[in-house]
Amino acid sequence: MQTSPVGPQHGRVALVTGASRGIGRASALGLAKAGAHVIACARTQGALEELDDEIFQATGQHATLIPFDLIDGAALTRLSNALAQRFAKIDVFVHAAATLGTLSPVSHYEPKDFSRLIALNLGATHRLIGALEPMMRLSEAARGIFFTSGVATKPRAFWGPYAASKAALEALVRTWADELEITNIRPAIVNPGAMRTRMRAEAYPGEDPNTLPAPEEIVPLILELADPAKVPTLDTIHFREWAQIKH
Repeated sequence: MQTSPVGPQHGRVALVTGASRGIGRASALGLAKAGAHVIACARTQGALEELDDEIFQATGQHATLIPFDLIDGAALTRLSNALAQRFAKIDVFVHAAATLGTLSPVSHYEPKDFSRLIALNLGATHRLIGALEPMMRLSEAARGIFFTSGVATKPRAFWGPYAASKAALEALVRTWADELEITNIRPAIVNPGAMRTRMRAEAYPGEDPNTLPAPEEIVPLILELADPAKVPTLDTIHFREWAQIKH
């Protein structure tokens, strides 16, 4: 077991959704190792506890674990109240939770499935922004990190609802950013591209995952965007382009 690191995120509080796996889990662990206190949110209690074990092993500090379903409006309200009681501020918000849904022709998509996808990928984003903005305003340099996809700007067959949700998310975040111009909150939008995640495997079941970057490889970009000393651009940041420049 190590002691808590004094890094660029020391003393900062980072809330991560989708923290049980993939990019969310890698981001939570990376932020903890950089010194942040992590609030990890996901549906699966067991997976959150495994993450906490790894964070504790690496830093000597526990994360705050909040298991809940993001489309549960009542749970989001309880989350907001609980955070306000326990934490003075939120410095970093990494919103990695999302669902791919079913790859299907738009005309065949079941309305209930469409509604659930939009509720998670877009509705929950809106509610989280509303819940967290007051606490992010109390940070000296708050950062919000959101994830998009290439189909948001270049839709293709069978990806309709997912593409629409990500296009709407981009519009929502950019509008929010414009409203925050005179505050210390700065959002960023990241396109991870093809990555070794469960969502990617669902979309491309025949693909060899070992040909793709692991989620841990995007962590340096997340830490750069969360750095209070740097101001992120609102142009979509493509991980592969960023990685090529860095290397």
